Amino acid sequence: MNFNEFMENYANEIGGQFQEYDTNKSVVIFPLGGNRYQAVLGTKKNSDITNKPSIEFTSKVCEYSESINLENLIRANATFCAARFILVDDYIRVEAATYSENATESVLKSIIEEVATVADAWEHKLTGLDVH
Repeated sequence: MNFNEFMENYANEIGGQFQEYDTNKSVVIFPLGGNRYQAVLGTKKNSDITNKPSIEFTSKVCEYSESINLENLIRANATFCAARFILVDDYIRVEAATYSENATESVLKSIIEEVATVADAWEHKLTGLDVH
């Protein structure tokens, strides 16, 4: 599967937007209704643990501050199928990954949708805004 071609086709399928950064990285702007959108970055890489080829999807939620209850985020992680909260460069993000060998189009679409939906919902819950 050509990763960026898949990302572009999926963006077109859902009425979103697509931006290619390079052969291993691109973004889908996922429409969520109510004039809300969420950017989901897809990256082809090798797993840091197994070194197997993998695909990772991430989306920003908001900048971290001490007023954010991290226990709530950790407890929410248990309710997601693929997504999880992470903290990178002082930003709370939602991330999900799969090994490339398991990456059917159907699986990738489900992962992108979950990452976008969770990130948007928590962005709204924590900030009341639609920034990312």
